[in-house]
Amino acid sequence: MKMDRRIKLVFIFFLFLSVSCFSVSPVDLSATKENPFTARASLVRYWKKHISNNLPKPTFLLSKSSPLSAVDSAIFTKLATQNALSSHLSTFCATADLFCLLDSKPIIENDKNDANFAHYTNKNFANYGSSGLGGVDVFKNYSQGVNFATGSFARYSRGSTGHNENFAGYADDGNVGSSDFTSYASSATGGGGNFKTYMPRLNVPDLRFTSYDSDGNNHKLSFTSYVDDTNSGNQAFTNYAKNGNGVPVEFANYGDTSNVVASTFTGYGELGNSANDSFKGYTTNANNPSNTFKNYGTGGNGGTDTFTSYRDSANAGTDTFQSYGKNSNTEKTNFVNYGKSFNVGSDTFKEYAKGAVGQIVRFKVYGLNNTFKGYAKKGVTFAQYTKPSGSSKDDSMKVSGKPVNNHVEEGKFFRESMLEEGTIMKMPDIRDWMPKRSFLPRTVLSKLPFSTKELSALKQTFRAPENSTMERVLMNALEECERTPSQGETKRCVGSAEDMIDFAVSILGHNVVVRTTDNVKGSKQDVMIGKVNGINGGRVTESVSCHQSLYPYLLYYCHSVPKVKVYEADILEVKSKAKINHGVAICHIDTSAWSPNHGAFLALGSSPGLIEVCHWIFENDMTWTTAD
Repeated sequence: MKMDRRIKLVFIFFLFLSVSCFSVSPVDLSATKENPFTARASLVRYWKKHISNNLPKPTFLLSKSSPLSAVDSAIFTKLATQNALSSHLSTFCATADLFCLLDSKPIIENDKNDANFAHYTNKNFANYGSSGLGGVDVFKNYSQGVNFATGSFARYSRGSTGHNENFAGYADDGNVGSSDFTSYASSATGGGGNFKTYMPRLNVPDLRFTSYDSDGNNHKLSFTSYVDDTNSGNQAFTNYAKNGNGVPVEFANYGDTSNVVASTFTGYGELGNSANDSFKGYTTNANNPSNTFKNYGTGGNGGTDTFTSYRDSANAGTDTFQSYGKNSNTEKTNFVNYGKSFNVGSDTFKEYAKGAVGQIVRFKVYGLNNTFKGYAKKGVTFAQYTKPSGSSKDDSMKVSGKPVNNHVEEGKFFRESMLEEGTIMKMPDIRDWMPKRSFLPRTVLSKLPFSTKELSALKQTFRAPENSTMERVLMNALEECERTPSQGETKRCVGSAEDMIDFAVSILGHNVVVRTTDNVKGSKQDVMIGKVNGINGGRVTESVSCHQSLYPYLLYYCHSVPKVKVYEADILEVKSKAKINHGVAICHIDTSAWSPNHGAFLALGSSPGLIEVCHWIFENDMTWTTAD
């Protein structure tokens, strides 16, 4: 950002006048050896003013202070006041240590030859391979393990003949993944696209297949182990294979063991001819998956769709089939072992196959809690359809006394009795997978919009186009922050350390202390519990827990947690018994208001109110309690 030197000098002059009003002795400055004008120094002063004890100040919290200088803070505050930050976004994001998605990926030039993109990261493949004849492109270990993996495949392989694309090991073990497949392989003839082990173990996948394979002719697509073990993802298939001819699509192990994955198929296969789609093992063992099929196969001719073990053994989940196969001709659909979730999900079929001619639909071994509204009256058969056995709704939701789902990460939840010296237990992966960010100064923060009502202004500030990954990041955080508190919960989202201190003090009083686990050593391995210390004498107490939310600046979701016990424990290496970490754990004593579908009960095999549930405080999360 090019800033007039005179303007900057004016800011410095006024800051000097403001600071000169305070009495800062030379002794104080030499003792601390810290610039008194930094955000960190300001936070230290705020801490001293609002926290009544003289315990050591939390360095992990101080380290999250804004890196902005006083002059930069004043400049960006003025720009925010004038709604002009978006014009200086790249400078603002870099200077303030923010997470921003700026489209600056280099465009890969078109090439008619075979291509091997191994170990590539975050490139733009717009128009790549268009009108190509034969050949194969391989994306292997692409964007592997990076924090934000993004790829643009707009119009990739468009109008090609006999061209094959392989996406193997694409963007695995990352944090946020975004790929745009707009008009990918549209009007392509023959060939195929293979997505194998695509974005596995990703935190927030966001994938868009708009007009993918539309007007295509027998361009086969295979999604194998697609977005497995991911958390809170979203996939949108809009006008996918629309007007296609003989386009076979196979989804095998799609979204397997994922957490809250949403997939939307809008206009998928619409007006297609002889489409052949197979959903095998789709969102199997997943937690609360949500899938929407809107106008899927509408007006199609001679299509065949197979849903085998779809959402099998999943936890709850919701599927909506709206106008699926409407006005189609000789459409065949098989649902085998569909929706056999171990906790009851919800399925809605609205105008399914309505107006269709010669359709054949079979439901074999189908699950509970389904609504068929405006459904075709002919050509539909139900075999071994699961019905309530006469038991009450409450009985159907009970969880057995044994572990019922081994897909909850081992060690993520445990019993209080495990926190004893000498216990060997599995430590979960406590690493922070969020992108590194810093708090914003309150002066800047107060000028930025922060509500769903102000979403358009917020999107303009952070350059978040419609249906973009950044738009979803903003919306997810705002929706969580505006969610109605649970019974007995007090919550607040904070974007500054000062706001976090204010919230903790409002719940617990001024004599507080904040703790977190020292480091991530011991993650995903067996560890031994060393010396254990119960906070507040190990008594049941109240705490304030703060968890990160994905957002451009550092944002925490803080909430009061009543009736808990908080522990500190040394973490030892099992063989040598050497100390490798110092962990903080919280045990929730009253779980009666928790959902029976909570991962803790799935892992420990119990029900709400019957057991206490403990877990570690993960990296960069924290918990506040009254000081001992």
